[in-house]
Amino acid sequence: MELRELRYFVALAEELHFGKAAERLGISQPPLSRAIARLERRLGVTLLERTSRKVTLTGPGAVLLSEARTILGAVAAAERRTQQAAQRRPRLVLAVKSGTGGELLAELLDAYREEPGAATVDLLLCEGRQPQESVKNGEADVALLHLPFDSTVGLDTETLSTEGQVAVLPASHSLAGRSRVRAAEVAALAELPMARWPGPDGSYPEGPGAEVQNLTQLFQMVALGRTTVILPESAGTDLRRDLVAVPVLDAPPVTTVIGWPSQSRLRAVADLVRVATCL
Repeated sequence: MELRELRYFVALAEELHFGKAAERLGISQPPLSRAIARLERRLGVTLLERTSRKVTLTGPGAVLLSEARTILGAVAAAERRTQQAAQRRPRLVLAVKSGTGGELLAELLDAYREEPGAATVDLLLCEGRQPQESVKNGEADVALLHLPFDSTVGLDTETLSTEGQVAVLPASHSLAGRSRVRAAEVAALAELPMARWPGPDGSYPEGPGAEVQNLTQLFQMVALGRTTVILPESAGTDLRRDLVAVPVLDAPPVTTVIGWPSQSRLRAVADLVRVATCL
């Protein structure tokens, strides 16, 4: 398999539309169609089912999509790290979800900055996607992840902290004055259905709650009385005045971990992880 074929396949598997995939790749549709057909003949399997109305992934196609993302990520990471090796001061890319990390992230960056020979840390703020995917595809060297929400498959991790969860409600809501609530009470609020986040493929699960991609959108929709959400305590700090965070008594704890590729041998990553675990 050629890298070009894998790039073409990933674009089509993610877009599930030949026209959109071709536009994303900057090519016309015929070369894309020929490349996918050639790849299927070489592998001896059907990767995508095509009809006049839609394109869908087959089982083998889903396997190749996962493998191809890993391969292309490794190539991108190798290119970036090779280029960085020529720089006088190394650089690290740390992926975090927008609006998360809070004081822990600030403390980590401050402490690491004091390390002898510390690398320059560039933050990659992820919206509508998961930080672990940025590490796997080579965009980032390390990520702050939150269990049980984020996957750590293929990554090494160290635990940094554990916290409870809160329900974010309009300040005018009847539950806003409570010292604590239960998860079932929040889930039963017909007037405030739970917010919906996009999955890895960008699609949203079915439901009445508002579709959101980041905390700014989320808090705006909660303030308007359209949705609610249960989040880690740290994400509920410094809320706008028209919102209230109420502890959820029976919500499972959220554990923040720092994760990096299992095959990583970067000294800067090891130093950042060491500093993080000493906070």
